[in-house]
Amino acid sequence: MDFSKLYRPSALNSFQFIALTGLLMSAGAHLILHFFVGHTPEGFNWLYVCWTALYILGTLKNVFGKPDEPHHHHHH
Repeated sequence: MDFSKLYRPSALNSFQFIALTGLLMSAGAHLILHFFVGHTPEGFNWLYVCWTALYILGTLKNVFGKPDEPHHHHHH
């Protein structure tokens, strides 16, 4: 099993990349809300659960998906 598909940026698929970006942006927003606003909206922590679930699903697709699966890019 290629564990670099969990952390190496060039090996991540779009689901993993979006999830990691979401986690970082949510954490940044959380810090801003905590230190500058003094209030975090109710349910904000569920964002972390959603991003983690998306990352796990993307990882499963990345690790167990067909490596020779063609990409569907449309060029016009």
